[in-house]
Amino acid sequence: MRLGPFQLDPPLVLAPMAGVTDKPFRLLCKRMGAGYAVSEMTTSDPRLWKTRKSLLRMDHAGEPEPIGVQIAGADPQVLAEAARYNVDHGAQIIDINMGCPAKKVCNAWAGSALLQDEALVARILAAVVAAVDVPVTLKIRTGYNRENVNGLGIARIAEDCGIAALAVHGRTRDMHYTGEAEYETIAAIKRAVKIPVLANGDIVDPEKAREVLRRTGADALMVGRAAQGRPWVFREIAHFLATGERLPELGPREVGAILLGHLEHLYAFYGEQMGLRIARKHLGWYAKDRPENASFRHVVVRAESAAEQLRLSRQYFEALAEGVSVDAAA
Repeated sequence: MRLGPFQLDPPLVLAPMAGVTDKPFRLLCKRMGAGYAVSEMTTSDPRLWKTRKSLLRMDHAGEPEPIGVQIAGADPQVLAEAARYNVDHGAQIIDINMGCPAKKVCNAWAGSALLQDEALVARILAAVVAAVDVPVTLKIRTGYNRENVNGLGIARIAEDCGIAALAVHGRTRDMHYTGEAEYETIAAIKRAVKIPVLANGDIVDPEKAREVLRRTGADALMVGRAAQGRPWVFREIAHFLATGERLPELGPREVGAILLGHLEHLYAFYGEQMGLRIARKHLGWYAKDRPENASFRHVVVRAESAAEQLRLSRQYFEALAEGVSVDAAA
């Protein structure tokens, strides 16, 4: 899939997720096969651009191209200025968030709340596209609620306003992440517009990826929660789509090596104490697929230093690889 001057190969994209798709995780997913990774949502409020949190979110030094930054807000001119600011600080693609269902975002009339007001959507998209000379993309849901599935209308507005590509999550805003994603609306959007369409929602494994491509005709797939604790899912999907065959499951030593590298990058990026806290949720995701992992989570989240967290994690995966009781290793 082509996005402005960039060829996304493979056409597999890490979805922007607040509190998840920071620089260490984006870099990891790109190494694990993602063709493109979008930053976590950044604020459009200029009063917050110099906070430590915002500065970390806007750090793209050494990040492989293309560098995509997601912005959120409700005021067209404020969003336009935020787009210009991020481009001046390294963004090569601007993504507008109209998909987040979180209450605090929607209460600020941002994220998927904007889908209620198509006229405002048009003003926002036109302002941001006019403000920058890089591709502007849009992330939406199929509609605001199940009685108002207006994703097709929003898609046509996006195309008319010059949006370069559209990512569609197959749920309405009121569904949040419950129920099952539906793909008929995404397929209808793909048939109706000429711009690239990315399908998102419940793409959990290679077989589901193939099914979603078949059902939607999408140009690319966007993967979110399935990459948490399993960043190599991109490599697995790409291989399966190319060959029809599954890659062998990674063993404990390989998973452990990926995790330890991720932890070390978190400590280096955030500093030890903040990195230690952020690592805890990733440790939980890495440990979610095995029934015996409860003991690992119980011990590691209580680690009070980076060295202890690394040691416990290393011991755990070495024990798994050697067939030793995990409880004994802990």
